[in-house]
Amino acid sequence: MSSLKIVSIDETSSATRFASLASRIEELWEARSSLDASDPETTATIHQAIDALDTGEARVAEINTDGSVTVNQWCKQAILLLFATAQMSTTELGPFEFADKIPLKTDYAARGVRVVPGASARWGSYQGPGVIMMPSYTNIGAHVGANTMVDTWATVGSCAQIGANVHLSGGVGIGGVLEPAVAQPVIVEDECLIGSRCIVAEGARVGRGTVLGAGAILTGSIPVIDVESGVELSRGEVPAWSVAVAGTRRREFAGGEFGLPAVLVIKQLNEGERHDKSALNQILRDHGATA
Repeated sequence: MSSLKIVSIDETSSATRFASLASRIEELWEARSSLDASDPETTATIHQAIDALDTGEARVAEINTDGSVTVNQWCKQAILLLFATAQMSTTELGPFEFADKIPLKTDYAARGVRVVPGASARWGSYQGPGVIMMPSYTNIGAHVGANTMVDTWATVGSCAQIGANVHLSGGVGIGGVLEPAVAQPVIVEDECLIGSRCIVAEGARVGRGTVLGAGAILTGSIPVIDVESGVELSRGEVPAWSVAVAGTRRREFAGGEFGLPAVLVIKQLNEGERHDKSALNQILRDHGATA
């Protein structure tokens, strides 16, 4: 087996900068049914890909300049190959014991990340400088941008992409999307506030600067509706610089009329309004919602 070399090109996308590594992971993926987990070069290749995710040099998904999303399937394939080849091990931390295939992250202080006791993140996830992790959990493949708060009992699922200067409030559930490899993960763009107990899952996307009121459920199939016009804007995607809250939409069934979950866009913001907490709270209160 030939030695591995990463081709470095002066472009920003993971697919370009890690073309050689991506190609090798794809080869291993195609041969996964007969993979030799004891082969040191196979292990080194998979670990190199996970290390690239861990340091933030590679990402499972990236937003292009035109707003579209590129999913780097090789990153997901590397994670799945790691699960297939890694061995169980036991880790003891004081009175706590963990038995898992994936070790926990370390060296938080050197990375400029604040971690409160009770918080944990798996190797292969990334937290940028200034991230604060209250007692919470971040899974492998997730990317959490600089200065983001992951608040108490929030979970960041596998491969989720969380931007910079985001607040994931208490109890927020960011769903993981690992399989199929082509599927878009959950994306929360920069400057967002995700209110307490929100669920964002199944490849949903929250646009830059958006406030999602407490308790909202946003999945890839949930309609997003403009309350001023009544028009359905999208499924599973809240536009940038919006205030959006949990709502329902009536639907007729054989057994009667029922309300199904929806997300309601109640206001479009400018950047100044987004950072005025008192104004945001008043907007939410006026519509019977909180952050």
